[in-house]
Amino acid sequence: MLRNLRGVAILVLIYLTIVYVFPKPPSIKPEAWRLFGVFAATVAGLILQPIPGGAIVLIGVTLTSVVGGLTIQSALGGYADPTVWMVLAAFFISRALLNTGLARRIALVFIRYFGTTTLGVTYALAASDMTLAAIIPSNGARSGGVTLPLARSIAELYESRPGPSAKRLGAYLMVAVYQCICVTAAMFFTGQASNPLVAQMAAQQGYSITWTSWLLAGLAPGLASLALVPVIVMKLFPPEVRRTPEAAQFAAGELERLGAMSRDEKVLALVFAAVCLTWASSGVHGFDIATTALLGGSALLVTGVLQWEDVKREYGAWDLFIWYGGLVRMGKALADSGVTGVFAETVGVWFGDFTWPVLFVCALLIYAYAHYAFASITAHLLSMYPPFLAVLTLKGAPIGLVAYSFACFANLAAGLTHYGTTPSPMYFAQDYVTFRDWWRLGAIVVSVNFLIWGTVGFAWWKLLGYY
Repeated sequence: MLRNLRGVAILVLIYLTIVYVFPKPPSIKPEAWRLFGVFAATVAGLILQPIPGGAIVLIGVTLTSVVGGLTIQSALGGYADPTVWMVLAAFFISRALLNTGLARRIALVFIRYFGTTTLGVTYALAASDMTLAAIIPSNGARSGGVTLPLARSIAELYESRPGPSAKRLGAYLMVAVYQCICVTAAMFFTGQASNPLVAQMAAQQGYSITWTSWLLAGLAPGLASLALVPVIVMKLFPPEVRRTPEAAQFAAGELERLGAMSRDEKVLALVFAAVCLTWASSGVHGFDIATTALLGGSALLVTGVLQWEDVKREYGAWDLFIWYGGLVRMGKALADSGVTGVFAETVGVWFGDFTWPVLFVCALLIYAYAHYAFASITAHLLSMYPPFLAVLTLKGAPIGLVAYSFACFANLAAGLTHYGTTPSPMYFAQDYVTFRDWWRLGAIVVSVNFLIWGTVGFAWWKLLGYY
């Protein structure tokens, strides 16, 4: 309780310092400056977590109607945003994938066919996570429900457990699979929960990011990273076991035990494919992706694949709905108030002697490695993405290049530490890898990923015409 009160006191101090100590730009209205104070304190609350993040955002949303110049109807407007409902519906579909066992079946199929070597097991788990990332917007759910349990099971097939036998196989799998998960998070609009928030923030600067455009953006650099990361980790952190025929046999046995696909799995597979295909072709038919996701969830409810009790018990989805909808509205209100634009103009003057390419490279590296200070991709994106996007576009940088690079690099940077995103403590807590090795390998692998996405990715985006 005392810790909570201290944390809340710090947030109040942040608000008071911004509103009453920092000089307000003349062009900003007092209520807009107070709105900025509430937003800054909310983001700080997501980092410090004196109370749960959803509660912090709900309090922040309420305060915007008290001191930030918004009516309560306007303050709550983010909860009507279609993207918020798209993410919520995708969470429900992901629950069905986990409940029916279809997600696990997909991973087992990959392991059965490609898991005869240690590299093959890693590629199989990465491929299954990549497949599920197309529709499951929670890297924590994918890891906790599918990839991590299978990685641990395969390690134990070879008597590799925390302690003296960790480096036999388990230590390698924990590092390599986790780093691949950071890549898949960067590859998709639904790669992790706050990616759609990036699209909202980019839209406020006049740039549209869709499920399809993000899919295309992540394709070439993502596949290049997924191909190289397991090899690099093997060179730096070699396992004793290189051949894993028992892993493929284990997967085959598990699939045999599961038997033929159930009726629910078949219905779910059809819905999964239909939703993804409709999202991918939205540029042709113009059907909103939120409507598609809600129709997919509705189909699962009507067919009984997903029960309403499952929906009510999906606590993570409802928590996300609260903080995500609130942040969407606060971010839009902040942009509409002109605060972001004034910040960009001010910083642009400070760096007036820099050309945009120099400023872009320096800013991107500072932004990316700043993730050492964040235990959440969402907090990183909220605090640093909008101002960097505004500053660089003001300096003449192509907005498409900035929008995608800063979004993807925040996801890749989660591999730096054992607290960078939700799955990282899950993998680290398995106790196969020491703190020193985790950070050492994270720094190297993430730097390689930055290089891949900064070369292959930038060239690919140029070819796509994104800038």
